[in-house]
Amino acid sequence: MKNFHFLTLLFLFACAPYSRGQAFQTIKGTVVDQQSEMPVIGAAVELLSVEPLRGTMTDLDGRFSIAGVPVGRHNLRVSYLGYESVTIPNVLVTAGKETVLNIGLEESVLEMNEVVVTGRVEKGKANNEMATISARSFNLEEVTRFSGGRNDVARLAGNFAGVSTADDSRNDIVIRGNSPTGVLWRLEGIPIPNPNHFATLGTTGGPVSALNPNLLATSDFLTSAFPAEYGNALAGVFDIGFRSGNRDNYEFTLQLAAFSGLEAMAEGPLSKNKNSSFLVSYRHSFVELADAAGIPVGTNATPNYRDLSFKLDFANGKAGKFSFFGIGATSNIDFLGNEIDETDLFADPNEDAFVDSRFGVVGLRHNIIVGDNAYIRTVISASTAQSGFRQDNIASDGGRLRVTEVDDVTNTYSLSSFFNKKYSARFTLRTGLLAQYFNLNTKVDDRDNRPDLNGDGEPDWATVRDFNGGMALLQPFVQGQYRFSDQWSLHAGLHGQYLDFNETSALEPRLAVNWNFRPNQALSLGYGLHHQMQPLPVFFFEQEVSPGVFERTNQDLDFTRSHHFVLGYDWRLSQDWRAKAEVYYQDISRAPVESASSSFSLLNAGADFVFPEAGSLVNEGTGTNRGVELTVEKFFSKGYYSLFTASVFDSKYKGSDGVERNTAFNNGYVVNLLAGKEFKVGKDKRNALTFDLKATNAGGRYYTPVDLEASRLAGEEVLQDELAFSERYNPYFRLDMKFGFQLNSRRRRLSQQFFIDLQNITNNENIFQRRYNEVTNEVNDVYQSGFFPDILYRVQF
Repeated sequence: MKNFHFLTLLFLFACAPYSRGQAFQTIKGTVVDQQSEMPVIGAAVELLSVEPLRGTMTDLDGRFSIAGVPVGRHNLRVSYLGYESVTIPNVLVTAGKETVLNIGLEESVLEMNEVVVTGRVEKGKANNEMATISARSFNLEEVTRFSGGRNDVARLAGNFAGVSTADDSRNDIVIRGNSPTGVLWRLEGIPIPNPNHFATLGTTGGPVSALNPNLLATSDFLTSAFPAEYGNALAGVFDIGFRSGNRDNYEFTLQLAAFSGLEAMAEGPLSKNKNSSFLVSYRHSFVELADAAGIPVGTNATPNYRDLSFKLDFANGKAGKFSFFGIGATSNIDFLGNEIDETDLFADPNEDAFVDSRFGVVGLRHNIIVGDNAYIRTVISASTAQSGFRQDNIASDGGRLRVTEVDDVTNTYSLSSFFNKKYSARFTLRTGLLAQYFNLNTKVDDRDNRPDLNGDGEPDWATVRDFNGGMALLQPFVQGQYRFSDQWSLHAGLHGQYLDFNETSALEPRLAVNWNFRPNQALSLGYGLHHQMQPLPVFFFEQEVSPGVFERTNQDLDFTRSHHFVLGYDWRLSQDWRAKAEVYYQDISRAPVESASSSFSLLNAGADFVFPEAGSLVNEGTGTNRGVELTVEKFFSKGYYSLFTASVFDSKYKGSDGVERNTAFNNGYVVNLLAGKEFKVGKDKRNALTFDLKATNAGGRYYTPVDLEASRLAGEEVLQDELAFSERYNPYFRLDMKFGFQLNSRRRRLSQQFFIDLQNITNNENIFQRRYNEVTNEVNDVYQSGFFPDILYRVQF
């Protein structure tokens, strides 16, 4: 009831400023050459959705501005002689914030007297012009529009074909059957650590994202055979960019959301000449604040988290253009055994556990033009990822014994620089280097279920991991794009990788061919060889090789290797409809497995907070991923959208025993259906009611059964490793429904948005884990989140 009353009051507050009349705002932005990123001077920008048609021309910096645009959704067309025109559909204009667009035009390879300028709808195409297969872009509106997304960029990707996120507790991304550790996160062109609250060493996911989508520029998500500039990843890439702040006017956003928290954001010009800008935002856990106010939050352990994000853009000068960006995040949570029950997702009633994490990255990006149609982009950054864990076991008499202490600190210093030159309309070349230095200080001591050899009445401490040192990873690359015609293009590249710690190296060819055999249909063929270094907790695991003697037996592991093959077909059914299909095959080798015959493989790790404690690993494991993906998408137009994605895949691996088994991520299939409708309301239709629906069905994952009798004797969970991943959970199903209201003030530059997202409205019991329970001495099912109402209220002015 408290939740209901709180949401009702919030909704009434959101609706209070409703007034009648017309509201207007400004659409502005820049137009650049897609290959050279040089400004396009004199491009025509037309607003197609008003009568009479309105438009403007870009200035010497490629900038344009159209004022007095009615709030609502609009279509823009951008054209320039010798370039393919671009139509951008359904640009959302609200009263509280100016709409800023960054648009790239592609030069035609035909001679000027042969040019026939044809329009194309610019939707979903990757920002990186070198990424032409298994890649798509996404933006802020998509992150917040779809139901069940929790304002989380990673969860948005779960709607795309080939991606599985059938886990309510974490946002780990499983791409085409690969472990989440195979995902690369980049921010402003530089790799970053796990950008999630409650992150742990070596993982790429977590319960709550620290990436604020309100700062998000249109960004890319790649799932296979990615271009040569991306390396040290086997599964996929999140290439994230922060947008620039408004360089003309000050704007503010206040937001409250159940998962992303309470937020305040400000942006505007840094100087009077309005050629520089700032953008800064702070978020604080709503759950923490609600718990302090006595509002039930659905868990006995209160997650506390907060993050700060910013970007500063400085005016372009003789020395080039600079921008300074960063994220800082902290989080902590205490699981107290006497305050939880036996079905808690993360905790044990016989333990007290204390978790904390910190994440930070700062970077300086520099662009400078060097000659005609060429530029150099350099990014330097420093990042830190820190996590701590303490565990106390609770005895039957209530006494507590500290049994685990974990302290991990990874500081990373990165330098990325590349030279990009457009030699002609046909040929563009990009070459560069990424250098990273990892400074790692990690210490893990554990005595949980260990023997008492010194006779002091307590289990003896054992050092699981103890390392303080550094390693360097170098990644040079070269890649080129050659357009034989407006229909045929070739993208080829070479990526290198060298790890100085154990002197491992690799050379990786990348190739993609695209054929637009009809104006609305295209075929793509891609290949990529990819390598990835092993997760740091695995590298520095210390194995007890003799009583009391521990050694790092995994530090000589080579990269895991993967060959990617993919064939794609893209069909523009109409201006608003698109169908896309891809067939892929991935061959994985050199995966770490145990030297003795066993079912273990590191390909199954990475979707949890910790990695398996396994030593003496060798690069002799293999794996395969194969599948078919289908996407049918109706882009937002005429007040509605729909998205259908389906993936049918098979993910297998072999351990050192040579037996082929299902991987831990072999769901077999994933199907998503999303749809939404927007109803214009009010006398001048400036406000909107929104309705969104999402249904997800995925095959159950395979798991290793518990040996119940052995677990009872040992007093802890013992698995039947010889039957690894032989049993399967029931299929996953979840239905989410979201209702929203968008209000635009007539008299002021003020807009408000409210929605309530009803997640898992059928309260379906999806299994989280089947595990041995030390309290009941039985194997119990632990379920994922049941019905949960997420909320968001945003005001912009």
